Amino acid sequence: MLSLEHALTQYKLWLNDPLIDEQTKSELLSLQGNEKELEDRFYRDLEFGTGGLRGVIGAGTNRMNRYTVAKATQGLAQFVSKQADGRRPSVAIAYDSRNQSPEFALEAALVLAGNGVKAYVFESLRPTPELSFAVRHLGSSGGIVITASHNPPEYNGYKVYGKDGGQLVPRDAEQVLAEIGTVASLAQVRRVSREEAEASGLLQWIGADIDEAFVQAVSGVSLHPDVVKKVSDRFHILYTPLHGAGNRSVRAVLERIGFGNVHVVPEQEQPDPQFSTVKSPNPEEREAFTIALSMARQTNADIIIGTDPDCDRMGAVVQNDTGEFVVLNGNQSGAIMAYYVLDGLKRRGELPDNGVLVKTIVTSEMGAVIAESFGVRVMNTLTGFKYIGEKMTEFEQTGQYRFLFGYEESYGYLAGTYCRDKDAVLASMLICEAAAYYKNEGKTLYDVLQELYRTYGYFREQLESRTMKGKDGLEKIGGIMEDWRSNPPAAVADVPVVRVQDYLHGIDGLPAENVLKYTLADDSWFCLRPSGTEPKIKMYFAVRGSSEEEAGARLDRLRAAVMSRVDQFQ
Repeated sequence: MLSLEHALTQYKLWLNDPLIDEQTKSELLSLQGNEKELEDRFYRDLEFGTGGLRGVIGAGTNRMNRYTVAKATQGLAQFVSKQADGRRPSVAIAYDSRNQSPEFALEAALVLAGNGVKAYVFESLRPTPELSFAVRHLGSSGGIVITASHNPPEYNGYKVYGKDGGQLVPRDAEQVLAEIGTVASLAQVRRVSREEAEASGLLQWIGADIDEAFVQAVSGVSLHPDVVKKVSDRFHILYTPLHGAGNRSVRAVLERIGFGNVHVVPEQEQPDPQFSTVKSPNPEEREAFTIALSMARQTNADIIIGTDPDCDRMGAVVQNDTGEFVVLNGNQSGAIMAYYVLDGLKRRGELPDNGVLVKTIVTSEMGAVIAESFGVRVMNTLTGFKYIGEKMTEFEQTGQYRFLFGYEESYGYLAGTYCRDKDAVLASMLICEAAAYYKNEGKTLYDVLQELYRTYGYFREQLESRTMKGKDGLEKIGGIMEDWRSNPPAAVADVPVVRVQDYLHGIDGLPAENVLKYTLADDSWFCLRPSGTEPKIKMYFAVRGSSEEEAGARLDRLRAAVMSRVDQFQ
């Protein structure tokens, strides 16, 4: 009842606030009497997590709209101004193809300008990694990307980046959150008009120059452009941007390193905020490649690649030994690219003694085993590429280690140090280049994967998730975590649990996070983690076997045992 009372109070405040526009008030008036909907829209402020904001677009404090964007930006403006050391602070802004993305980007820029912070805004949609690059290239104090990644069309979000080009890590996000907390009402938001911002030079539009610098930086990571050119006339790529921001950049980079046969799925080439040809614009899912798969034969595709709406995640589809197209999961693509990069550097005599591969705690150990076979150190971080970016900046400052490759199971990859976020433009180039390189040796990527399994062990992984929306869903997710935390199992699927890691206590030198990881006597492990960006809880499973059959059976038993307990809360 308290949350409903609070929600109704906030609802009335919005209806009576002269700074709220009439269209928003009309939307709110249409909800009168719908207490459940009003409670969900107003029972809290949309949470500013370590990555920023993400939520359903609509009116209300717990929704994505120009007012929640403005309030968050006021806090960010205060933060970067305090960090400026006497210099004029600046923030670079990019956005993707989602509903309201251009509007939210402009709103953020006008609030920044109202606070004397210069805003560099891309003139049209751009990939998220290009924003990370732009922050570094321009020497900005920070960055903003308006995106909700691969969430459903009704969502949008607001990701914040630090001056190193990486997403904010908790200690910085907490400072921004504290500044947002000082903004008690919209009357405290300082904002100017577009005309004022442009006239004062505090709003500057950016585009082609940054695009070219970004393409140069990404293509500079290429390991074997000579081989690409050698096989270009007989190597075919089929690409789908899934209605998002990747189309121009991915194609530009592929062309730059010498690929001549890049076919694009026409139905999914243009930006579309409704993502009308897919259930979800997520390259992790085979369904997202349905149209591409129907085109694969006619385009004679050697590989199919897809990027998500903000082009920071890349999925790849390859032919197996029977000619069937199979979607590689993030761990498989990551292992292939890690091997390709490390082997390529070694062949060129450029593998450093202090090289490091960085991965997250929920990512397969296969990449780690591969890296160690090359004498490369492996470091683990919490889930989220921001932590990999943080490590990169640490290496840059100390010079102790050299970053070679970073990845996470959720289809995020990076090689090179030109940015501090996962980059689907780079990953598209790297996976296609690897496929071309091995084709020149008479092998497919599937062949290479099987060789890696035979050499390093049969690793199998699976991700399960349960979506639980709204306030009730949040409580269920909390209940699941408390159940496992308070009653850890002694054994799962008849295999003893030998280690329990509760990352809420900040173990292994990592920041505290609500994650539970259980390791079993046979080296299998599973992990429970509430998503930081979506209303869901994720369960990660990983095993290693001496054969594909053994690994598959072990994975099935582990997953079934864990999910039967999790699903008691549905």
